[in-house]
Amino acid sequence: MKIGIHPKYYNDVNVSCTCGNTFTTGSTKPSIKVDICSKCHPFFTGQIKFVDTVGRIERFQKKLADQKANPFKKKDKENVNEAPRPRSLREMLLSEQPKNK
Repeated sequence: MKIGIHPKYYNDVNVSCTCGNTFTTGSTKPSIKVDICSKCHPFFTGQIKFVDTVGRIERFQKKLADQKANPFKKKDKENVNEAPRPRSLREMLLSEQPKNK
């Protein structure tokens, strides 16, 4: 094993969760903070819990409510710069021909 290339390993690292649960493990970080653990995760507890740090749930619920209110409303295509359709080979050939009179 090469000396000086590996991070320092801490044997007794305190892991703390937002629910208040703490436990000890080994890691390369001196302390760890987590949002969800086995004491509060819905898979282990059987309870529904939403962890929303960025407001994703509210945006989804708003979008769902708008969709239920107007199910056939088309989305607005604002700020979409559509590239012009490329001409077909036929259009190019017809525009290149000289017009006979």
